[in-house]
Amino acid sequence: MTHPGHPHIHRQGGELHVEQVGVERLAREHGTPLFVYSKAAMLSALAAYQRGFAGRKARICYAMKANSSLGVLQVFAQAGCGFDIVSGGELERVLAAGGQASHVIFSGVGKTRAEMAQALRAGIGCFNVESESELEVLDAVARGLGLRAPVSIRVNPNVDAKTHPYISTGLKGNKFGVAHERTLATYRRAASLPGLEVVGIDCHIGSQITEVDPYLDAMDRVLDLVDAVEAQGIRLRHIDFGGGLGIDYRGDTPPAADALWEQLLAKVDARGYGDREFMIEPGRSLVGNAGLCVTEVLYLKPGEQKNFCIVDAAMNDLPRPAMYEAYHGIVPVGPDGASPATTYDVVGPVCESGDWLGRDRELAVQPGQLLAVLSAGAYCMSMASNYNTRGRAAEVLVDGSRAHLIRARESAQDQMRMERLVG
Repeated sequence: MTHPGHPHIHRQGGELHVEQVGVERLAREHGTPLFVYSKAAMLSALAAYQRGFAGRKARICYAMKANSSLGVLQVFAQAGCGFDIVSGGELERVLAAGGQASHVIFSGVGKTRAEMAQALRAGIGCFNVESESELEVLDAVARGLGLRAPVSIRVNPNVDAKTHPYISTGLKGNKFGVAHERTLATYRRAASLPGLEVVGIDCHIGSQITEVDPYLDAMDRVLDLVDAVEAQGIRLRHIDFGGGLGIDYRGDTPPAADALWEQLLAKVDARGYGDREFMIEPGRSLVGNAGLCVTEVLYLKPGEQKNFCIVDAAMNDLPRPAMYEAYHGIVPVGPDGASPATTYDVVGPVCESGDWLGRDRELAVQPGQLLAVLSAGAYCMSMASNYNTRGRAAEVLVDGSRAHLIRARESAQDQMRMERLVG
């Protein structure tokens, strides 16, 4: 068994390994639940984008909401990536991990004045502006600091990314971006404001996209807008095409990043814009398949309608199934047991019926055995919570034969540190 999409997570002598390190040893050393990431898997995913942009003026900005742990950010900073942020806190993390502010793009529909000022003082590369009212506020904040804010406008191309409605972002009914038909007027207004410098155009249509056609449709619409904006005398230095490329969770077949960009850049060249700088913001596709979550089986609970395999990881560690009914592969860490496989719902200890990690899974397990939840590198730890006063899991980054603890397990004392009793 290899991990979907990555040879870096594999079986060796019957036991699951991340690169050259046995997962069982890591669980014994650090306890469970435990997130384990492969550095080589992250760099391999990044290399596909780098191949796709070979010979181009391009910046790959990791969309850090997918996984914002400092040790993960450090991998991408050292590989020369910029970062796509959506909060002031994420900017602090980028700088703490060794990233450059000038390579940061600030996205998101609800930037506060304080966050704008923080990002302007740090000298970030660009604000992706998502509404006309945001333009006015950013102009005022920049002028108040005696600075000019570099901006691109995020346009909503009204393209269906054919993905889960919660992670679709490019349709008229979504909260993101400026409506296609308002784009020209918004650019004219931005160009007239003294605190702003228009530098580009931005588009993002969703997440976990596994088809090429939505990207090609969106690229056509964005290039039409570039034509129209530049006809008004407003030069766009860069074209930012967002992220959203899916990964293989369950036999999904997203296009390879280099193959996708070969098609998209052919379209760009044909339209005469091949000389521009390109920005992209991959997140899930860089880290999703690079991580797994190790969990211990606590109890097996047979029932008339369902058999439950109760494990020590829960919806606070892995929120995607509860939020999106998302699928994650679940496999034993050790060799398959001698006991016959049974169909289980794999559930956690949290007091919610929504606390499940996998439904109807064929597993031959006993209490005390370890399971690995696959494709857990994206939107797991970054969305993790302390519900039920559960400490967030420890995280380990594997690099060849070395395993680095990049986050210690959180204690109850850590969680209560900011709280105060009354009187």
